[in-house]
Amino acid sequence: MFSKKIVYVLMVVFAFLAISAFIVNMPEKKDPQVIEKIKPWFPYELTKTLGGLDLLDKRTGEKLKLDNAKVFLAYDNYLKKWGKSHLKLENGRLLILDDNGTQVDTMELSPKQAAFVRKFFFEQSPQH
Repeated sequence: MFSKKIVYVLMVVFAFLAISAFIVNMPEKKDPQVIEKIKPWFPYELTKTLGGLDLLDKRTGEKLKLDNAKVFLAYDNYLKKWGKSHLKLENGRLLILDDNGTQVDTMELSPKQAAFVRKFFFEQSPQH
């Protein structure tokens, strides 16, 4: 009914689409020490659900019920938005602020970490 060529072409097309979707939905690379330092103050966390992963608002206990393919992208977007108003970079130090703008923690940054903070939190990235 179907020739072998059509089956092979369909397999290649589906593989290409799957790989493309995987690459597009990959989260950005982050500095693990910086993320671990700010994680206690960030109001969202990744949580396992029956269907995979979701974001949990730690302030309200509410799950955001996001599409599994978009959870990591949403996490990055929430992290960037929160970081713009709750993080400051001063002389190689990261200042972590609460909702009132009061400093709650600091971290000495290496030049590589400072570059990550500047790029990830404060430089505009093109929207998808």
